[in-house]
Amino acid sequence: MTLSSSPYILYSDGKGNIFEDTSLYSTGRSGWDAVPVSIEEWIELPEGGSLYELPGRKGIGIDVQTGEMRLCEKGWAVAAFIPPAHTGLYLSAYETNPDAPTLPLFCYTAAAWYDNKFYVPAVRIEKDIRQECSGYDKKKIDIGANNLLKAYPHNRLVKHLMENCCQTYNCPAARNFAMGRWECPVPTSPACNANCIGCISFQPLEESIPSTQERLTFKPTAEEIVEFTVPHLETAPYPLISFGQGCEGEPLLMWETIRDAIIEIRKHTSKGSININTNGSDPKAVKILCETGLNSIRVSTNSARREIYMPYYRPNNYQFEDIIESLKIVNSFGGWTSINYFVFPGMTDSVAEYEALRKLIRETGLKMIQWRNFNIDPDWYLGKIGVTETGECLGVKQLMELIREEFPDLKYGYFNPSMERIRGNFELDFAHALTHETRYGINQT
Repeated sequence: MTLSSSPYILYSDGKGNIFEDTSLYSTGRSGWDAVPVSIEEWIELPEGGSLYELPGRKGIGIDVQTGEMRLCEKGWAVAAFIPPAHTGLYLSAYETNPDAPTLPLFCYTAAAWYDNKFYVPAVRIEKDIRQECSGYDKKKIDIGANNLLKAYPHNRLVKHLMENCCQTYNCPAARNFAMGRWECPVPTSPACNANCIGCISFQPLEESIPSTQERLTFKPTAEEIVEFTVPHLETAPYPLISFGQGCEGEPLLMWETIRDAIIEIRKHTSKGSININTNGSDPKAVKILCETGLNSIRVSTNSARREIYMPYYRPNNYQFEDIIESLKIVNSFGGWTSINYFVFPGMTDSVAEYEALRKLIRETGLKMIQWRNFNIDPDWYLGKIGVTETGECLGVKQLMELIREEFPDLKYGYFNPSMERIRGNFELDFAHALTHETRYGINQT
């Protein structure tokens, strides 16, 4: 639906109720600044999206009568969580009170109201339906989880994935594994060699925000990994296994275990893709894994610039240049290379970042950008990395268009692709996969 005028700002009464203020049009945030959002950039809040109250913060809108920006004094500001496969174009715009609490580790996309519907400035960046809310059936997930626990009663990793990730945190990847389909998560490392400000599995006690989930507490063996990944690769539709998950540290610290697991997996099956989600900190280990049979790598980064990367990741014993080298190595083996690119409107689309991203793509032969929403308090993040001015910005949508124009073969998305997509059918229609019947006897309808 195309809007005929700008949508209205939203506010919360502090009691879980959200209202529109028809005296103010909604704005968006880019960097530190509130800016107008063009009508064409608003879409209906996708299914699976939700709204947050932002305590201690007053929304910034455009006065319907005067056209001037002013605060909404009726209540607290509101932001949206937009579901996977969508990328936000602007953050929620607000003014923060001095005593406002730090926001937890979620994304804070601008949100608005028009004609009895919620709207967000966003684009659908990915056709893959693997994390659509409508595709999850709790009854089937519970059956699948119980069957996996019975099938692998002594496997600590299956127990972690089902009882912790799937049933406690509702991890989409773990839930898909329970349903016997698509990407199977394989956490391997309880330790990390970075100290990311926005780490979702470990926050220092002195910080006021909690981790969103508990980290893996043991080192899985290669045997434990092989036991459940081989059947998944053999039977799942569009099968893919991924080392490196949100519930762990850095998987390259366990590269020997991963190497041994890959060798054994490939003795039993040639199906599917083997991927690693990583910070790319150890190019030598990456090379060994590629020689062993690693098919793809996804390197996470908040920036293509060293000066923005380093103060966020605060790495131990590696440098920004190492992540570039890791991408180059996988590309030299003919593997699939992605960056897990944390999109922060007003930083990601700055002219300086655009030039650095172009350089990274050219140098590494990058195959894909996963345009991921950055789950972090915007003020807290910019303050932590010491950014007071973000410079001239293009707009996230314009950035995407410019990069696509210059690099037409570069793929955009949100998820790691299966081998079917890697080998050429990247625009695969996934809808029919929901009818697949798994080896656990669960009919996916």
